[in-house]
Amino acid sequence: MPKNRNTFSSGEVLAALTALRRRVASRAVHAGWRWVREAGAVTAQTPGRLRFGAIGHGTRLAFPQGTVFGEPWIRLGDHCIIAEQVTLTAGMMPDLDLGPDPVLVLGNGVVLGRGSHVIADTRITIGSDTFCGPGVYITSTNHSYDDPHEPVGKQWPRSAPVEIGPGCWLGTGAVILPGARLGRNVVVAAGAVVRGEVPDHAVVAGAPARIVRRWEPETGWQPPLRTPAPVPIPDGVTPGQLRALAEAERIAESRGTG
Repeated sequence: MPKNRNTFSSGEVLAALTALRRRVASRAVHAGWRWVREAGAVTAQTPGRLRFGAIGHGTRLAFPQGTVFGEPWIRLGDHCIIAEQVTLTAGMMPDLDLGPDPVLVLGNGVVLGRGSHVIADTRITIGSDTFCGPGVYITSTNHSYDDPHEPVGKQWPRSAPVEIGPGCWLGTGAVILPGARLGRNVVVAAGAVVRGEVPDHAVVAGAPARIVRRWEPETGWQPPLRTPAPVPIPDGVTPGQLRALAEAERIAESRGTG
């Protein structure tokens, strides 16, 4: 007797039911994750466990957040966007009394990309409308290397304030080191390592970062420099650090990347 077109084998029915369960489960998981992300986001109205010194109107920390501590000394302006897994810390460790003044200050409209870190053992200021790509690392503290016989990680670190002016753009993976001072509307190329002072309207790239382009009020944008100007070295840099930086620059130049 010929098989009816409208009948199905038990295997076909089981496969159809399995596919249906998977579609339903997938939709439920995605809907649930959307709900979790919405419920877990931190805003001024829904701060959760975090008690920032200030959190402005329209500012949002996406869920899941990265490591956050010292939040009473962290002030976030209005309409900031803090992406997932961003670390924001004030002080070397939790539960310290850092005094009456804020340690980490974000202006209005600051964007911190996914996986970025802002480590403020001493004051860090990020100006309004500064945008950071994913994985940007900003720190006011670095390891010292005074004793060549002692593990570097065990030597007492050095701290210096960091100031990033308004309107800057920090590319993916950029590193801003202690003592750095960036002017207004500075562009930091992806992967650049910035130390020292960067003037307004400059574009810096490389490790260590050098000025490769700059806008001048009288002449507008200048073409890329044939020999990029080095970012000035801040006061207090030790001879050992200078030698290490010089060696890094020599290697970069020998590879044609300086």
